[in-house]
Amino acid sequence: MSNKQVKLTLIRSLAKRLPNHQACVRGLGLKRMHQTVTVAATPENMGMVNKVSFMLKIEEV
Repeated sequence: MSNKQVKLTLIRSLAKRLPNHQACVRGLGLKRMHQTVTVAATPENMGMVNKVSFMLKIEEV
């Protein structure tokens, strides 16, 4: 089992976004603009990342 990590930075605002998109961003642990978090690259997390990828800067760690 690999321990791949993904570094995510919120680069677009959550204001006036779909509730599902807001929930995905919150589920990834992001709360404010330009905040960066590192999450495991599990299928569950990557599904959320794919849904809101237009709002994130994504880097592999």
